[in-house]
Amino acid sequence: MKKSSIFFSITVIFTIASIGVFIAYLSMIEYDKQKYTLELNERYSIVSRVSLVKLLEHNVDEQFEKELKLYKMQVIKDDANIKSILANGEYLQKISARIGSSSIIYFKKNNYLLIESIAKKAVLLHDKRFKPYIKQLMTIRIIFGGILLTLFGAYFWTVRKILPIKKLKREIDKFASGDLNIDCQMNTDDEIAEVANAFTHAVDEIKKLNNSRRLFLRNIMHELKTPITKGRITAEMVGEEKQKKRLISVFEKLDSLLDEFIAIEQVTVDGSFIHKSIVQIDSMIDEAIEILMANPDSIEIEYQNVFELKADFKLLSLAIKNLIDNAIKYSTNSKVKIKVSYQSISFASKGKKMEHDLSYYIEPFTRDSKNSAHGFGLGLYIVDSILKAHNMKLVYSHDSGINYFKIEGFVTIF
Repeated sequence: MKKSSIFFSITVIFTIASIGVFIAYLSMIEYDKQKYTLELNERYSIVSRVSLVKLLEHNVDEQFEKELKLYKMQVIKDDANIKSILANGEYLQKISARIGSSSIIYFKKNNYLLIESIAKKAVLLHDKRFKPYIKQLMTIRIIFGGILLTLFGAYFWTVRKILPIKKLKREIDKFASGDLNIDCQMNTDDEIAEVANAFTHAVDEIKKLNNSRRLFLRNIMHELKTPITKGRITAEMVGEEKQKKRLISVFEKLDSLLDEFIAIEQVTVDGSFIHKSIVQIDSMIDEAIEILMANPDSIEIEYQNVFELKADFKLLSLAIKNLIDNAIKYSTNSKVKIKVSYQSISFASKGKKMEHDLSYYIEPFTRDSKNSAHGFGLGLYIVDSILKAHNMKLVYSHDSGINYFKIEGFVTIF
């Protein structure tokens, strides 16, 4: 259990409260024992003084017995009983005074008070009101036991009430990873259920928006492909070479933009278009170069290792193609060196350091001010989106006039 979790905090709070109740219970017992002993001694002290005074004046009579009954004390007259108590009883305390002494005797769960005067007169009294402290202790135990049971009940009730938070967290984690197939609907009336139901409703609305977006993008791209293709064919028929090249360039850019939008739609809507399989790294790089249709002299490849990995062949090839294209396009000598190893795929090209951090360029439609004429500012955004969908990352560095873009984080299959 994490120390920062709500469950840990609640457990600590209730544990401290339980310890506090237990300490209060021990303190209460100690205090009550002292109070009980004090009251008992005070009562016996009064009875002893009165009895000693009476014994000095005369023997035990009916009037004396009546006075003792006020204190719930009974005179023991049976000689056999007296001998048994004096012989077998436990002497708890003996107090001596100028006119006599008194002893407290415990026998068979009863207290007896033996009073002896200096006149050699003695009387044994049975304390009828005495109750062993264990009986009084049971009352305290029942009270504090009830408090502890209530405390434990409150703890388990509280934990049960917030237990749905774990389910809600699992569903939120699924949502954060791109999985919209979640269900945290709850039928209770508390605030957690309100949050969970609101979240479920929000996800349902996002699903509807994503479906609408996907349908819209597909229709738009389908409708645009035909006129772009027709326009490209028509441009080939233009007689003037300059105008022909200009028109072809425009339609090629439009077609390129449309392809990039298709790639964006595939990796950013919900990840359902990611189809991973076991692929060879060299085959993927060859595919990227073929798609790019770049001059072979512009590309140098160094394979430190050749391996297989699990990835979407088409999408990851597109990401590699964009990185090769980006390296050639912004280099000073229109060349790129690709280095492949188990740790990374590196794309190195000569050129100036980028004006901004990499985080600036992985946003859509962002470019350097000096290179605003190149592309649409979607290349690195698409690369970053594809790599994130594969749990990989893009890293940039610049050293000694060389720009390095690296793909890291892929899991190789030997």
